[in-house]
Amino acid sequence: MSNEQLKKRVLDAIDRKSKEIIGIGDAIWKKPELGYKEFETAKLVEQKYDEMGWEYKREIAITGSKAYLKKPGPRPSVGLIGELDSVRCPDHPESDPITGAIHACGHNAQIAAMLGAGFGLADSGVIDELEGNVVMVTVPAEEYLEIDYRNSLREKGRLEFLGGKQEFIHVGELADVDISIGSHSGTDLEDKIGVGGSNNGFVGKLVRYVGLEAHAGGAPDKGINALNAAMLGIMGVHAQRETFKEEDTIRVHPIITKGGEIVNNVPADVRIESYVRGSNVDAIIDANAKVNRALRAGAMAVGAEVEINDLPGYMPYSHHPGLVGVLRENCVALVGEDRIDERGHSTGSTDMGDISCIMPTSSIGMGGVTGMGHGRTYQFVDGEQAYVEPAKILAMACVDLLIDGAAKAKEIIGSFEPSIAPGEYTEFMKKLVS
Repeated sequence: MSNEQLKKRVLDAIDRKSKEIIGIGDAIWKKPELGYKEFETAKLVEQKYDEMGWEYKREIAITGSKAYLKKPGPRPSVGLIGELDSVRCPDHPESDPITGAIHACGHNAQIAAMLGAGFGLADSGVIDELEGNVVMVTVPAEEYLEIDYRNSLREKGRLEFLGGKQEFIHVGELADVDISIGSHSGTDLEDKIGVGGSNNGFVGKLVRYVGLEAHAGGAPDKGINALNAAMLGIMGVHAQRETFKEEDTIRVHPIITKGGEIVNNVPADVRIESYVRGSNVDAIIDANAKVNRALRAGAMAVGAEVEINDLPGYMPYSHHPGLVGVLRENCVALVGEDRIDERGHSTGSTDMGDISCIMPTSSIGMGGVTGMGHGRTYQFVDGEQAYVEPAKILAMACVDLLIDGAAKAKEIIGSFEPSIAPGEYTEFMKKLVS
């Protein structure tokens, strides 16, 4: 059968399952979970694997999984990426009342689209007419949150990295994947589909200022105020901003997660979490050195101590141009040229950037949502756009990549030059913050 005939079969199969696909996205929306805690979401995904009869591995990086549309082994393989976790925004009207979690990041749509694409390829039988394999890659913890909690998992030996895709790379679970594609919702897109673009990378930071407690009213002169040290450190960071080059798109945004113990003591234990983001590795390293210098100056000013723990964040994200072309062609075929949005550089970050360093990677941006990303106004308004359209585009792209002996996939793989050598990812990332 021709390429277009195979795609039609896939699209028809997805249409038959459209209500189920939308139901998956909506069900995950109603039960948001934070990174490395996505046990119910993982259970739902694995239930769908079982219903489809796909062979799979579970409990990768605590809650992640991989399902194979064919028996594991055939290459090249295309990984369809779906993210399990949510963000935390307690002020969202539908957030979890206990955890404050809410899918104001749109990851519920990713899971629905990933599974929907798999449904279409499998139910249509088209997967058996393609070379290689398609793998559902379901990853935890894309949102780099609760840094202290995740670092505690690392210290206990349960993780090496704080991001889910990073951990998949570290434990070798992407070694049998050759190409990665996925989707992500964007509130700036309205009814558009975004293609291409790039993203900042970052270093993660845990900072602790240590002072000396004393009675805040009776003997403040006997104490060392760690909160004052922290505030001076943050002001020192602000004083660095004019030294950051525009083209490096540096972003530094600390939060104080602990401001002391009790209100009538001089604060002696103050903690900060932060990122230092940038468009390239050299700029991130340079900016991070300036930030650390400013943080140390805050401690020195009041005689406090400061502990700075730099952690590997995410690498800058570069879309592979060949994959962008494949995805764009299928976007146009499905919805028309007028709904395509050519994406530029985003100062946000994603651990898709880490995957893009080791294999050809790209993703599409989807509409169907309104409000502010990560905010209290974020809502899904169109399940077809948010869940079903990306499922169709991802499945159609798999056909293009794996038809005719997987000629297109092999061409893209052959043209790719990794920025991190295979097998050297873990050491490379550790050296960035050493």
